[in-house]
Amino acid sequence: MTTETIEFATANGDTTAYVAKPESGNGKAVMLIHEWWGLNDHIKDIAGRYAAEGFIAIAPDLYRGKIATDPENASKMMHALAIEDGLDTIGRAVSEATARYGVSHLGITGYCMGGTFALRAACEVEGIAAAVPFYGDIPEESVLAKLRVPTIFVSGTRDGWITPAKVAELEDAAEKHKLPVESLKYDADHAFFNNTRPEVFNEDAASDAWSRAVAFFNSNL
Repeated sequence: MTTETIEFATANGDTTAYVAKPESGNGKAVMLIHEWWGLNDHIKDIAGRYAAEGFIAIAPDLYRGKIATDPENASKMMHALAIEDGLDTIGRAVSEATARYGVSHLGITGYCMGGTFALRAACEVEGIAAAVPFYGDIPEESVLAKLRVPTIFVSGTRDGWITPAKVAELEDAAEKHKLPVESLKYDADHAFFNNTRPEVFNEDAASDAWSRAVAFFNSNL
């Protein structure tokens, strides 16, 4: 595996993306959207895991260099990030990845805030072919109705933020609009995939969700 940091322009200023590339790839790429903490070592580690599976992994920095280390600052940074700004960064990262690495369609995944953006980008950003958002917020029905790419929405039934009631809203919209969404639920807390947070990490759920995400991207990209 090799890694690099690429720079690209967005409507609100330049930013970067961390890229992990496999030695011999499968020609497929996954875009990885960070949590409310920012583009930290945990997200870079996940990018490396995707590269180990043969994917080019691209993790754009929606915060333009800022990283939070406590929930208070993370919350402030997340709420200061406009949806339009984040989607613009993702869209431009898709274009940059296409130009640099010759990939025409990408998968997208993300966790917490990144799950929110991953799901919304799957509805509104061109060039995305499959999505696996983890416990992100659900966009309004008018946005969800645009979803055309195969999607697995991953959630935890003990999540106090993306509650089972919120997930049910997604499931209802998917049924109403015949959206290509599978709802994958675990007996786990919010952020159960984050192995740097022992208070919420659930190894069994994380391992199963990882296997399913990799298989899903291999099948749909």
